[in-house]
Amino acid sequence: MFGRCGASDSDRADGRYSALPRALTALAIVATIASGCGGAGTTQPAVRATDASRRDCRARADAPIAIAAGHFAMGSQQVYAEEGPVRDISVNAFWIDPHEVTNRQFAAFVRATGYTTVAERPVDPALYGVSADQVPPDLLKPGSAVFKMPSTPSTRYMDWWEYVPGANWQKPYGPTGPDGVAGEPVAHLAYTDMEAYARWKGGRIPTEAEWEYAARAGGPDTIERPTEANSWQGVFPVRNFATDGYVGIAPVGCFKPNAWGLYDMVGNVWELTSDYYAPSHDPARSSENPAGPSIKRVEGQGNPGGPARVIKGGSYLCAPNYCRRYRAAARNPRDTSLGASNVGFRLVYDRLPS
Repeated sequence: MFGRCGASDSDRADGRYSALPRALTALAIVATIASGCGGAGTTQPAVRATDASRRDCRARADAPIAIAAGHFAMGSQQVYAEEGPVRDISVNAFWIDPHEVTNRQFAAFVRATGYTTVAERPVDPALYGVSADQVPPDLLKPGSAVFKMPSTPSTRYMDWWEYVPGANWQKPYGPTGPDGVAGEPVAHLAYTDMEAYARWKGGRIPTEAEWEYAARAGGPDTIERPTEANSWQGVFPVRNFATDGYVGIAPVGCFKPNAWGLYDMVGNVWELTSDYYAPSHDPARSSENPAGPSIKRVEGQGNPGGPARVIKGGSYLCAPNYCRRYRAAARNPRDTSLGASNVGFRLVYDRLPS
């Protein structure tokens, strides 16, 4: 559901709305978010901190990087239960984007194809089994979920998120906010938008195993917050000291790459994978190129947008006091039908695109 997946930098103990009728769950939660929660705050553009200039944010190459076949210990038993059990996994060789797909890259796709994203289309209430007269008019307008910083401390994700009509990949903070920055990760995309880009580009969305293997880059499991990652420094969600140089999303490649030359595998924005989400790794599933649980296993989890998929790596909203998901093993469910300002993606390739 949106509360568990859209506000994905929270512990999922928040937002369990099992008592609501399944057909109304997503719209009810979005309606609560869209109400502004008593005017707790305002949407936050990606304001640059004064020390951002110390980082090297030159444009990075887009050419995919070759990842050799290998094996690794996938998962963790150190932080959150859903990250286990740890399994010895092997993956075939593949290529992967060196950074998250950017607004510049997605704009090239839109120019070439005329594609319109889900966030730019009116909402169809029939998808949730309700009629239009049951839905507040603003919730039927094209839009997406935008993070806002509340003015007072809160542990309620609904105080941090707002459904903003007119928010999309081109206007990530809404129609009155700044335009999307060319070198920043593209956000506010539904899974179908990412798949459309992947088909055009000749790639695919990575499996969770491929993503985690690439993110670890041969390194061990660690629970320490990396210094070379865009995360939240301070008390989430009310104070961000931005000692890493950024309050919001950073351009791709501002932080040092991992040992395999991959930028922002941890932090900046969550990255969507192709695996359906289940709240643990299945020890009975194949250890060779696993692709996550079947859709049958995850159906009926109460997500009106369809079965959730796994997101990886945490985002600029992750902080030690609330979300320790700035790690390769971190995983969370994500509603695939709705975009948000802290979720992006990158592609993998079975062969180099022409």
